[in-house]
Amino acid sequence: MTLTTRPSPLRFYGMLMIGLGLIAIGIMLFMLLSHAAASPEEFSTVPVEVDFAAPELTLIDLSGSSVSLDDYAGSVILVNLWATWCPPCKEEMPALQNFYENHQADGFVLIGIDQEESLAVVQPFVAEFGLTFPIWLDEDYQAQRKFNTMSLPSSFVIDRTGRVRLTWVGAVSEGFLEKYVTQLIKE
Repeated sequence: MTLTTRPSPLRFYGMLMIGLGLIAIGIMLFMLLSHAAASPEEFSTVPVEVDFAAPELTLIDLSGSSVSLDDYAGSVILVNLWATWCPPCKEEMPALQNFYENHQADGFVLIGIDQEESLAVVQPFVAEFGLTFPIWLDEDYQAQRKFNTMSLPSSFVIDRTGRVRLTWVGAVSEGFLEKYVTQLIKE
């Protein structure tokens, strides 16, 4: 008489879990490597088309002067909320600066609004990155409340009539800005 031994259910489920774990690790590695190979033009940021009135917002610029979104009425305005400690904010600064330089003659303005930091913290950052677009200080998170966001960086594009038309969260490339913001500048 021959005895057949059946594998124990515990061993079967253990091997199944190990196999599923290895598959999951393989999938994660594939995803990580495919993202690492992505070019800077392939940020995962996606703009959202919106249509609402730009909020009233008055803050202080780096010289201590009171400034308002109303000061730029008739321009296309990209409002970028950021902070010096934010890695994606740092990553996108060169692209923002280049886009600003290339389009300011077309009635475009970029306003960088630093969140919760003092002039002593922001000024060296602005100098390090060679930023020439207007920088405002918002130590009380007024802009985040007015634009209803908690994320940094967050950006909002206001058209020439004072309507917010695009918004996104996350760092962007110059190619991204050319693709989406240039259309509004040309309107």
